[in-house]
Amino acid sequence: METKAIRYSEAFKRQVVRELAEGKFKSHEQARRAYGLGGGQTIECWVRKYGTEDLQPKLVRIQTMKERDELKDARARIRELEAALSDAHIDHCLEEAYLRMACDRLGVAPEDFKKKLAMTLSGLRGSRGGAGKFR
Repeated sequence: METKAIRYSEAFKRQVVRELAEGKFKSHEQARRAYGLGGGQTIECWVRKYGTEDLQPKLVRIQTMKERDELKDARARIRELEAALSDAHIDHCLEEAYLRMACDRLGVAPEDFKKKLAMTLSGLRGSRGGAGKFR
């Protein structure tokens, strides 16, 4: 069975959308039937492409007061966490800069200093005995 692809001109598409906007048709389905268009989503695609916002379907969200408050609280928490992350990043950058400055003054490479510090800390942990608790 052969299928035919029907192509519509830009002018025709705009005309159908304009007629919908002017109120000639009460619905997309009525316009589709009037012009004998086959696809159920054809006119919806044209409206998204050529139409104005008033022709496009609206999204209505119905929620309880509790859901609204939870969403508001979640957004506030996200803002707080973003600010805390930003502060932590700034602190980290400052610490790195101070480390580089101190290492420059001591004449030690920062990588070598970090290795020596890690070995010293691991030695301290090992001397505690047991599961890392103080004696």
